[in-house]
Amino acid sequence: MIPAVLPTYAPADLAFERGEGVYLFDADGRQYLDFASGIGVDALGHAHPRLVRVLQEQAAKLWHCANLYRIPDQERMAERLVAASFADSVFFCNSGAEAVECGLKMARRYHHANGAPERYRILGFEGAFHGRTLATIAAGGQAKHLEGFGPPMDGFDHVPFQNINALRAAIGPETAAILVEPVQGESGIRAIDADNLQRLRKTADEFGLLLFFDEVQCGMGRTGKLFAHEWAGVTPDILATAKGLGGGFPIGACLANERAAAAMTPGSHGSTFGGNPLAMAVANAVLDVLLEEGFLAHVQAMGNALKARLEEVVAAAPNVFTEVRSAGLMIGLKAVPPCRDLVERLRREGLLTVAAGDNVVRMLPPLIIEEAHVEEAASLLARVAAEVA
Repeated sequence: MIPAVLPTYAPADLAFERGEGVYLFDADGRQYLDFASGIGVDALGHAHPRLVRVLQEQAAKLWHCANLYRIPDQERMAERLVAASFADSVFFCNSGAEAVECGLKMARRYHHANGAPERYRILGFEGAFHGRTLATIAAGGQAKHLEGFGPPMDGFDHVPFQNINALRAAIGPETAAILVEPVQGESGIRAIDADNLQRLRKTADEFGLLLFFDEVQCGMGRTGKLFAHEWAGVTPDILATAKGLGGGFPIGACLANERAAAAMTPGSHGSTFGGNPLAMAVANAVLDVLLEEGFLAHVQAMGNALKARLEEVVAAAPNVFTEVRSAGLMIGLKAVPPCRDLVERLRREGLLTVAAGDNVVRMLPPLIIEEAHVEEAASLLARVAAEVA
């Protein structure tokens, strides 16, 4: 008999009762170091006092009114994101997939408005993950996500990861945009080199394409800058983000420069819940923390510290882990045994991680971790690695 909850997940037999900072606690009071963060969502940990206070205050005033009316906190959040990024305008939604969908529509709309409606195809790298809607699984192009949902939505082409020559060769008269994750999370923490990001920008300009970055997972401070592409000194035309943007509250955003956004006029797109007062109050509070002086520098320092300690773990157990992949606090350990087995063993020891593609144990700890948490995680990893070895 099918369960009441549609069985699209295979969750561990573990339920949490509460969270505090970087820890989760089950019903028996057992403590777990959370280096999964709800797959990068709980960027400020659990029950962050500022977020709790803001949520409670806003919940007592107004939750939802739809975009039939002005939402002052939405306007404020958009203005702040614009001021802190490349963007000139922002659309708010509820998830990363929705943010990507908005960007896909924007890319097509841009060329339609500029007299080239035949330019609708989106070009990206193999191994991408952009969401679970029909359009975003086609944009990702991974067979395991497309199986059973065919035929795949038309309009998406893929070339080998980081192969810029192949990408250039694949551009045709119907190509509208290049869509890439500066750091592929689901495929095992694979970062695009800075010089290749720069080449993507030059290629887009050369062929009259829009450059679209998916920073749903690697954005909002995760790599030590507000957005991962900043490390390469390039700017996209469109950017999708979500996850850490709400610190645990569902929110996504599609950022764009004026060039890309100009054709998006009233009625061209929408979201019933997007940018609601409750979400905007929380997101503004998250942004307060991310933009505090020294916060992103702290993320960088903790990312460097965690990478250094994990390299020691790899060196001590080369038959268990072979490589550390890192971009700030977006960390992957390339494993020899099945990564899901290691994730399970780590969970039993009290460390929560996430399995990723390419047999990688993925870690996305809260951005508020300290040296003590780095040491705790490394010690648990070292112990499990020694047992497996």
